[in-house]
Amino acid sequence: MGVTSKSNGIKKIIIVGGGTAGWMTAATFSKVLTNYDCQIVVIESDQIGTVSVGEATIPQIALFNKILGIDENEFIVKTQATFKLGIEFVNWKQKGHRYMHPFGRYGVDMDAIQFHHYWLKMYQQGKAPDIEKYSLEALAAKQGRFNRPQKMGNSPLSNIAYAFHFDATLYAKYLRNFATNNGVTRKEGKVVDVVLRHNDGFIESLRLEDGELIEGDLFIDCSGFKGLLIEGALKTGFNDWSDWLPCDRAVAMPCTSTEKIKPYTISTAQDAGWTWRIPLQHRIGNGYVYPSQFVSDDEAVALLTSQMETAPLSDPNFLRWTTGTRNKSWNKNCVAIGLSAGFIEPLESTGLHLIQLGIAKLLSLFPSKGFEQVEIDTYNQQLNLEMERIRDFVIMHYKVTNRDDTAFWRFCKNMSIPDYLKQKIELYQNNGRIFRQDNELFNEMSWLAVMHGQGLQPKGYHPLVDTLTEYEIDRRLKHIQSVIDKSVSIMPSQVDYINQHCKSPTYTF
Repeated sequence: MGVTSKSNGIKKIIIVGGGTAGWMTAATFSKVLTNYDCQIVVIESDQIGTVSVGEATIPQIALFNKILGIDENEFIVKTQATFKLGIEFVNWKQKGHRYMHPFGRYGVDMDAIQFHHYWLKMYQQGKAPDIEKYSLEALAAKQGRFNRPQKMGNSPLSNIAYAFHFDATLYAKYLRNFATNNGVTRKEGKVVDVVLRHNDGFIESLRLEDGELIEGDLFIDCSGFKGLLIEGALKTGFNDWSDWLPCDRAVAMPCTSTEKIKPYTISTAQDAGWTWRIPLQHRIGNGYVYPSQFVSDDEAVALLTSQMETAPLSDPNFLRWTTGTRNKSWNKNCVAIGLSAGFIEPLESTGLHLIQLGIAKLLSLFPSKGFEQVEIDTYNQQLNLEMERIRDFVIMHYKVTNRDDTAFWRFCKNMSIPDYLKQKIELYQNNGRIFRQDNELFNEMSWLAVMHGQGLQPKGYHPLVDTLTEYEIDRRLKHIQSVIDKSVSIMPSQVDYINQHCKSPTYTF
């Protein structure tokens, strides 16, 4: 490929494992390293299954596809995708309650003060509706509407935030075609041995089942939960977060749909754990995330099937994990990306984002053969910080709740929590303040959606809100609500939008 790199440059990258993580990594490298003299090889075995169920995403995935130059309509057709405007949480605050965590923002900030402080003042007096009324994405989701952003000046329709639901297996195949067309070599085989260098313990080569020895400079571990390289060979160690997030199992089964496709994911809290519903064009992805100490596998299957709208299309697909992260995602000349680096349950659809993040940080700190330790340390610090922030956000869903009706929910309600999350909750409880730190993934709007949705009630609001009269605040809130209502009313239904732009026919890769 193109320009010759310096003699100490990485000449060969070996990616172990296909699936979504492996082919996202390979596709990105094949695009970004086009003019870098480097061979990219993906080793995957058809004998080894991948963790691929219906996949829900967050808006960052659209940026990933854009960087690759992927046509969005084509991607949607090939992966049987639908659009996603947020997540509806059912029975989390208490049984019978539901709220939406929408993408996008609430209202418009006023006089440099966050919008929700003005809303809080009026809401606490019973003079304003729920915060969801000020979110275009929340209202559109509930009405089954969707549109891509339109060039309409300062209209809310100019900044619609959305993501996708898609078939992860089809997405991996789509990216595999993209990567191999860009020069990536796919090697069918199963790694049976990892050969380490005697002098420094770096990975030197991989031995396949047929005896072939494959050498490389940089090794990317996309082997899933087992961490074949990062843990199996390098013994990196693992930081276990199960004390905060005890769900360690999932079972997934698809079914056919009996209703119009909803443009949002549904997460329903159960007596222990939660179930997901992810609508694709050709089926519904269903799953149950549960703690094995409270729920058996047979009980999980029984509960999931009882809540599905039609009969399962396949046998149960069981997943097992330990929540947490490797002590180091990058160790020596090996970088773990995806499940091999760590796992946080998919309550907020962060799995693919963490793959994206790992790839992006690796490219920004792309090594030479010298593998400078300060660059490795920087990568690990940044990845670990992001994992911890996402972990804390997910913990909040379990901790902040009125539910105490089962042993599981009593455990969650009474458990200790990380200091960062404790401070975040206390700050909001006092005067509704929310701050985004270190460019963490979930912004102020996301924290507000979940804290309010789960029942946290601030004692006050930002004192500078009182510089506006209640009459003026009320006038502005009503105007914002009116504009959002009108904007949503002219959006087409998601079904009509997909039928017009990106409906999936029957096809083969």
